[in-house]
Amino acid sequence: MTISTLMALSPLDGRYAAKVTALRPLLSEYGLMHRRVQVEIEWLIALSDAGLDGFAPLSEAARGLLRSLIARFSEADARAIKDIEKTTNHDVKAVEYWLKSRVEHDAELKAVCEFIHFACTSEDINNT
Repeated sequence: MTISTLMALSPLDGRYAAKVTALRPLLSEYGLMHRRVQVEIEWLIALSDAGLDGFAPLSEAARGLLRSLIARFSEADARAIKDIEKTTNHDVKAVEYWLKSRVEHDAELKAVCEFIHFACTSEDINNT
């Protein structure tokens, strides 16, 4: 089914769609997921630097691996998160599970993956 601009849910998807194309990667659900991934990763790195018992600062290699997940975040990654969300019925929890699945192959990160989302609410992730 082809949707005309008259059937768009808002003018942004209707008559202004061509003018806001550059905003889609930032303001779409994909963009929100991308930023959630970024916040969760930077929070994990900050926790590692906080001096918590049993959580030494992450190595540069681990930090690089984590930040590469932000830099290389793709539409396929967003789809994978949506697939997890079908089971969790929770959008931020799906991001957490996706991140855990992406780092479990690395021994250093696997050892601290339970700190992903530690002491956070979904609101903390969405508003940061």
